[in-house]
Amino acid sequence: MTSSSRLLEGKVAIVTGSNRGIGCSIVEEFAKNGAIVYANARREDSLNEMSVELSQKYNTKVIPVYFDVTDESLLKQAFLRINREQKRLDILVNNAGIMKDALIGMVSSTLMRNIFDTNVFATINMLQYAVKLMSRQKSGSIINISSIVGVNGNPGQIVYSASKGAVISITKTAAKELAPLGIRVNAIAPGMIDTDMFRSIGEPHIQERISKIGMGRLGTSREVADTAVYLGSDLSNYVTGQIIGVDGGALV
Repeated sequence: MTSSSRLLEGKVAIVTGSNRGIGCSIVEEFAKNGAIVYANARREDSLNEMSVELSQKYNTKVIPVYFDVTDESLLKQAFLRINREQKRLDILVNNAGIMKDALIGMVSSTLMRNIFDTNVFATINMLQYAVKLMSRQKSGSIINISSIVGVNGNPGQIVYSASKGAVISITKTAAKELAPLGIRVNAIAPGMIDTDMFRSIGEPHIQERISKIGMGRLGTSREVADTAVYLGSDLSNYVTGQIIGVDGGALV
């Protein structure tokens, strides 16, 4: 997509987990397409430089908002701020997530709580606060980031895949409930994407994974972000309840 398209001109968005990888790319592509973007991260000041740079580069506003998505009181304050400053919200991207692997028999209660707190419970809370704003204008797009392992499963990832499977169920149910309000809910299920998180598995494992990708390469964060732009734009006005794989024909 080119900057001349400005597919999100005048829209207000919030993107969680914006400090790296897929979230960072979504913020940039949204800004490039004209959106006012509230970019979220946990670490204070981690988005300041990027926000200034993207705001100037794309002649829009990228506004950092710092909070842990598992902290409901801070999450609520972020939505109150958006309402106070913009009086509307058009797009929510639930991107923040954690991935920790454990084989069956090695899964702890702490691991389960940590992953579900961020990947599932925070997704529901974010969605609920977004709907309070979107329902007033009878429109909006909620984009949840799931995973190919949430669709197909993967050995060693029983908790992570369960959390991403829950995101898919959240998406399908919310889409049905919110359609009468004009609010669309979809999910993106990325495959093997070239991010710092993915590369942490080590080069030998990366090459083994690439051998299972039909297109023969890792995906890029930009390719996931382009799909998010489509789902946030009016091009997808009749699309809801869908799980869109961005995986290059990967098998897991």
